[in-house]
Amino acid sequence: MPDHAISTDSAVQAQLDRLTMLSPGRDVLGLERIAALLDRLGNPHHHLPPVFHVAGTNGKGSTCAFLRSAIEATGMTTHVYSSPHLVRFNERIRVAGRLIEDGILASLLTEVLDHAEGLQASFFEVTTAVAFLAFARTPADACIVEVGLGGRLDATNVLVKPVACGIASLGIDHEAFLLAPEVGTPNAPLDRIAFEKAGIAKAGSPLLTQKYTASMSDTILETAARTGAKLMARGTLWDAAAYEGRLHYRDENGKLTLHLPRMSGSHQADNAALAIAMLRHQTALNIPEAALSAAMEWTRWPARMQLLAAGPVTAQLPENSNIWLDGGHNPDAGDAIAKTLESGPQVHVILGMLKNKDAMGFIKPFAAKIVSLHAVPVPGHEHHDPEDLCRLVQDELGIVNASPVNNVSTALARIAAEGQPGDLLICGSLYLAGEVLRANNQIPD
Repeated sequence: MPDHAISTDSAVQAQLDRLTMLSPGRDVLGLERIAALLDRLGNPHHHLPPVFHVAGTNGKGSTCAFLRSAIEATGMTTHVYSSPHLVRFNERIRVAGRLIEDGILASLLTEVLDHAEGLQASFFEVTTAVAFLAFARTPADACIVEVGLGGRLDATNVLVKPVACGIASLGIDHEAFLLAPEVGTPNAPLDRIAFEKAGIAKAGSPLLTQKYTASMSDTILETAARTGAKLMARGTLWDAAAYEGRLHYRDENGKLTLHLPRMSGSHQADNAALAIAMLRHQTALNIPEAALSAAMEWTRWPARMQLLAAGPVTAQLPENSNIWLDGGHNPDAGDAIAKTLESGPQVHVILGMLKNKDAMGFIKPFAAKIVSLHAVPVPGHEHHDPEDLCRLVQDELGIVNASPVNNVSTALARIAAEGQPGDLLICGSLYLAGEVLRANNQIPD
């Protein structure tokens, strides 16, 4: 099924099965189908509370999580649309602070699919329409929408005038969809990525961005100028830096000194800073400094250097072992993991990656920290063959202690049998991360 769309609720599952039968079964970019579908549904995306729209290669989900925490810290409520889900399909749609209930989800899926006949709407387009219907029908103070793929032609880009748009870290991913140049678009791969992500820019809306290469920044600037968006690039109208155990933020309205995010990884300070900039450059909501401070402490985002809690998975190793879980799957994500592991001990790695991902580009940044590697399949998805992965890391990265296994449980048993394992990292795929969370009874809520 697309994105492992499985539910324990029979009514939801019936509609997910129907969606699988009706959709093309693959990602399809373009706004024609989603626009037609939403029009049949009464254009619910025109009736949303103030919208924050976030794109990026890495970090957009975490940025959305920081936005949500800050808004909720004020006592206000917010809808959130994100992807993919890790364990339950419901994770994609958070209505006024709570994951969408099965009964409502089944009803909305039915309604949308009834209206989608003949459109060949994709899995993500139908899901987006369901989310917008749910958000339009339930009061909330804000709405946070994460781009699914790219930006310019992503189904979420039917949004008319967000109160703030943000672009997180940019890098190479989804090459098959985003790197084939079209007439009038950049040819350089990273410039092409920047062009696609900047496509969420809207006339009159602030566009908050991180720091990129000069040519990527120029590409975003050209898009902002063409659309009439108010570009607010990091390093110009706002900036942030993490030092002395604090996040130091500044913009034209003043300076903030906040605790660093509790989430693991130095890159999370950048994601938090982008969320802060988005909130401070919009006028729809009043977000005081106390709420921003609370967001640094409260924000959690599963499968992003997440330390697993006690459960069936962690019980397979000695009590003094730490198991980290990360769904990153591209070279930039590998860089972020490397920075997180930099000052710590070496780790045992359990790796599973989808077939269309750059496995060596992902692993190389932290290869020197790997004491052993066990390659596993990603259940239900086309993935790199574990034996091929092991040969590659041995030949190209010099990781001698690499072996293929059938699943995470077998890998853990082998690592435990080798002695005191210390720290362990399970990584390479959000889908694999979802399987681990399910097995460890850590269902995101």
